[in-house]
Amino acid sequence: MQLTGMQFTNTSAVFGNDVSTLPDFPAEIRAPAGTVYGVSGFQLHFSCDSVFTPGDELDTLVAMNPAALKVNLGDLKSGGLIIANEDGFTEQNLKLAGCETNPLTDGSLDKYTVHPVQMTKSTVQACEDVGLIGRDAQRCKNFYALGLVCWLYSRPLKPIVDFINSKFAKNELVRDANLKVFHAGYYFGETAELFQKNYTVKKAKLPPGTYREIRGNEALALGLIAASQLSGKPVFYGSYPITPASDILHELARHKEFGVKTFQAEDEIAAVTAAIGASFGGGLGVTASAGPGIALKAEAMGLATVLELPLIVINVQRGGPSTGLPTKTEQSDLLQVMHGRNGDCPVVVIAPATPSECFNMGVEAVRIAFRSMIPVVFLSDGYIANSAEPWMVPDASSLDPIEVDHIAEPNGPDGEFLPYLRDENLARPWVIPGTPGLMHRIGGLEKADVTGNVSYDPDNHQKMTDIRHEKVQRVADHIPEQDVFGDADGDLGLVGWGGTYGQLHEATMALREAGYKVGHVHVRYLSPFPKNLEEVLRRFKKVVVCELNTGQLRMLIRSKFLIDAQGLNKVQGRPFMVSELISAGEKILEDQ
Repeated sequence: MQLTGMQFTNTSAVFGNDVSTLPDFPAEIRAPAGTVYGVSGFQLHFSCDSVFTPGDELDTLVAMNPAALKVNLGDLKSGGLIIANEDGFTEQNLKLAGCETNPLTDGSLDKYTVHPVQMTKSTVQACEDVGLIGRDAQRCKNFYALGLVCWLYSRPLKPIVDFINSKFAKNELVRDANLKVFHAGYYFGETAELFQKNYTVKKAKLPPGTYREIRGNEALALGLIAASQLSGKPVFYGSYPITPASDILHELARHKEFGVKTFQAEDEIAAVTAAIGASFGGGLGVTASAGPGIALKAEAMGLATVLELPLIVINVQRGGPSTGLPTKTEQSDLLQVMHGRNGDCPVVVIAPATPSECFNMGVEAVRIAFRSMIPVVFLSDGYIANSAEPWMVPDASSLDPIEVDHIAEPNGPDGEFLPYLRDENLARPWVIPGTPGLMHRIGGLEKADVTGNVSYDPDNHQKMTDIRHEKVQRVADHIPEQDVFGDADGDLGLVGWGGTYGQLHEATMALREAGYKVGHVHVRYLSPFPKNLEEVLRRFKKVVVCELNTGQLRMLIRSKFLIDAQGLNKVQGRPFMVSELISAGEKILEDQ
């Protein structure tokens, strides 16, 4: 279903629609087929207007079996269209899904428009013409459903035909079967007369440029490669596979022609320490994980902080604690990456707002890390990582170079090397190991200021702790000031970060159309905050922080600025719905 959904997304993007997606994976690697725990779903919102979310309620639901219908029916609009694989509603599948009766025949779906289609039977018949039989033939039925939906929404066939020809080029039998089935589904919609009409969604009015469909993890990988090219520093990516971060490893491994080196380590600790070694050696050290793996990387992140080396740590958040909800989105690791290390160990934390924004924010993370010689946490989430949207490919010449200066001569007044002598950003020199005369100590013991010698002096420890905090704060001198969408002051400021962007954007538009003065403040720089954030927030009578946790950014805002911020929180493994935010906003505004 993920493959099918992505192909429909690609086709819509090629056609010129604006799109936003929400893949929904089973949480278990081998969840029992036919059960509600094994349902794999893919939600897509496409339009001729600007799209910011995958949508709240569904217009059309394609259900391949009873479990898929049961899991997703609550999201379907009253009067919405159900296309069901009638052959999947067997007695066994009904039992696995916990259905006592067949919903296709028991009248429970009367408020919807239901079209049962014998997809499996038709797929098998189509495959017989090319010689594919049995279970192998049945596995093609998703392309039958895709063909039918392409007819329903007047999608061009060529992009999907090209994909099938490429994907199955080495297996002509499977290629021919999927092509046959895909066209069979399309022509069934055209000739069966089950549907009263099909629909045409015109091209969106997007700014001129070259576009491609992109997911957050893909965009981040390309951003890291771009940063490597802009800085002249090769990417070294140390990683241990974990959902939902593994796709970054897969994407980076495809680009060895840019000097990318990927290392699948035996565990999370080996992955991060290898990345630190790469940074010490003068490269771009990057590591990634989700919350459980970030917990294991914590001590090594402290090492990078004491060594004052550039390091990119990517956290693609998922539901927790422990293993939690591996394939579901959440924003519950903010306090972990801010404070989840021993001692006072400050790092820079940034968070992209959309999948395509991961590219620029990936470049920004590297720029900050190199400029300040500091670890930077790139805080993504499962929704951003797996969702897709159109991305205007930037002109490479428009990207600013990332300056890197490796000193080659001693920097002390008496011709000695001082490894912790600092510049205006409090960054220490970045020395390539083996440079004559520039040998210095590394390790986790506290360093003496300027000389870098091991030091147990209490005053020095106070000074170095203060310097590391001040170094993070000085990053604010180089980041953009906080902007506001909508009203710059007024009755309500909706504050968000990360993957809540699209829902808050649409909710703000709806509340403003209803006559309220509402602004949307989306914070991309979480440590340090933008210099003007407090000023921006104090312009609103009410400040509501909306996040997929129990109130972590709200706590930080209240403690730092003493602003009486309220919280709107959700931890269900799913993004906010726009309707949820509008309803909550209206209630808060009416209670003023």
